[in-house]
Amino acid sequence: MNIVSLKDIELNEKYISEAKTYDKNLYIGRISVQHKNVYKVITEEGEIKAKVSGKFSYSSFDNADYPVVGDWVLVDRKNDSCGNGIIHHVLKRKSYFERKIAGTSYDAQIVAANIDKIFICMALNNDFNLRKLERYVVTAWNSGAEPVIVLTKSDLCDDLENKIMQIKSVVDKCDILVTNSINEDGYKTIKSYIENGKTIAFIGSSGVGKSTLINKIIGIDELKTNEVDENDRGKHTTTYRQMLIIPNGGIIIDTPGMRELGVVSADLNRSFSDIEGLIAMCKFSNCTHKNEPKCAIREAIENGTLDESRFESYKKLQKELEYNNTKGKELKKRKNNLIFKSKSELKNNKKNKLRNTR
Repeated sequence: MNIVSLKDIELNEKYISEAKTYDKNLYIGRISVQHKNVYKVITEEGEIKAKVSGKFSYSSFDNADYPVVGDWVLVDRKNDSCGNGIIHHVLKRKSYFERKIAGTSYDAQIVAANIDKIFICMALNNDFNLRKLERYVVTAWNSGAEPVIVLTKSDLCDDLENKIMQIKSVVDKCDILVTNSINEDGYKTIKSYIENGKTIAFIGSSGVGKSTLINKIIGIDELKTNEVDENDRGKHTTTYRQMLIIPNGGIIIDTPGMRELGVVSADLNRSFSDIEGLIAMCKFSNCTHKNEPKCAIREAIENGTLDESRFESYKKLQKELEYNNTKGKELKKRKNNLIFKSKSELKNNKKNKLRNTR
């Protein structure tokens, strides 16, 4: 990678001021690639490989503490002339896209950090799924970044207007962009959303065409792509998270496709304001929306102004969030106990050292 100005990739006074509160012999950089426990970090003298320090690992209590692509970090060197670098600190994130790791255990995973916009990519062929889109939008709003819906493979869709209307019925606060892989004009609208010094994360299911789209934006075949299969599904190609700098300005974070998206925390009112507005109109404040009289939800479903599947999606997400909130509080309590225990052990070790020197 050529040497780039850190200010061109969103280094600002806030990060610089925070960095000054740590060891002055450390250097600021931004995570550009994440390969499990190995990272690439862009510094003022280029791009270096790095790992987190032993102390960092010891003091980290969950996955969210570790660096991710887009993070600003402090490392012990600016170049790799003396080997790989060591990451000592992660600076405070202004935004991050978080999901629950697949499985039954409660583990959150931060996919990308310090992002300004999230392009939620969904193909207009077999990948089209409103319930899945709702999940992505809920999680994107919770990230602190602005979500934008990007519809890919419009050349494979023969009812585009109908599908856009369906999306608008469940997502009324996001811009919707339509692209295809045939016409160059299909990508011009996307480029107008990418600003100099701003970071955009591309999120979506496997094979929706994120890599093809990014290659078109950058102007070169930077990312590997595969052909679609017999069911019009793209084959998953991105296997790790990486940050790409656009020649004419702007930063893109490419992420591997997600087969499922567990929601960790969110404000449902932002994505389901229509449903929460109806709930407020029910006669009873504890309405279960089943058999109660003057239930605004049931009335809306019966007269066709509310799709029942959307309401079921809302209830499922609400239940999931309540469960994860409980688990999250338990995890936070355990984490606080471990921090307190670590501090106590450190204090006792200092006392014992002091006794031994007398």
